[in-house]
Amino acid sequence: MTTERIRTTMRLHRKHGLVAALVAGTVFAASSAVAIAATADGEQCEYPAQQIDLTDWKVTLPTGSDNSPTEILQPDLADFSAAPWFQVNDKCTGIQFRAPVDGVTTSGSGYPRSELREMTDDGTEKASWSTTSGTHTMTFRTDFNHLPEDKPHLVGAQIHGGGDDVTVFRLEGTELYITDGDDSHHHLVTDDYQLNTVFEGKFVAANGQIDVYYNDELQTTIDSDEDENYFKAGAYTQANCSNSSPCNDTNYGQATLYKLDITHS
Repeated sequence: MTTERIRTTMRLHRKHGLVAALVAGTVFAASSAVAIAATADGEQCEYPAQQIDLTDWKVTLPTGSDNSPTEILQPDLADFSAAPWFQVNDKCTGIQFRAPVDGVTTSGSGYPRSELREMTDDGTEKASWSTTSGTHTMTFRTDFNHLPEDKPHLVGAQIHGGGDDVTVFRLEGTELYITDGDDSHHHLVTDDYQLNTVFEGKFVAANGQIDVYYNDELQTTIDSDEDENYFKAGAYTQANCSNSSPCNDTNYGQATLYKLDITHS
């Protein structure tokens, strides 16, 4: 999907709205991110920002031109949707992120993403914080829905430093790992993860260390003295056309995000 088609989609969404199902379930709330239940007429199912407060985020999509993927910042992000890459899920309970193996990548990566990047000042400035000063926490609830062929690897949430990822939740087939820098198999959370299984993860960075939790249980503590960190969440597909076939948008990684809460103190 080109940038112009995405803009057209935005205009159509604003004019006509989207049809969505009633939601039944839990409303998740947090200090900086609030999930909102759909109303009977589906009005809360139109844009991802109606599900989670995206005030201090931007999204990078697997569309655009070579090494220059589409990025949507505030205030446009408040009423933006781009099916199927970034949209409210079918049940109107979260945000669907999809990145195909043939998607556009950033200049610093060979892999496509549909992913949020932490911002500040109502989405106008890039967040950047140190693991050695203050306490920085991201709590998220997500599930992995679909993996690419041949190389079924997908990242769902991460702390990124100035030049590379610091630690991520990474699924490889049924094996869910927490990474430590270039060590992609630093800690095995489970070797029996089943697609569409919702879990809650948490990063807590303070005093030169990062505690990583899975469903409220501490999994590992990572040493880190990075000072240009920021949080990311969504679907960062770890496959492309060189190692995964078919090379088209039917071959993709997908995750759904139901909760996203950031605190800095």
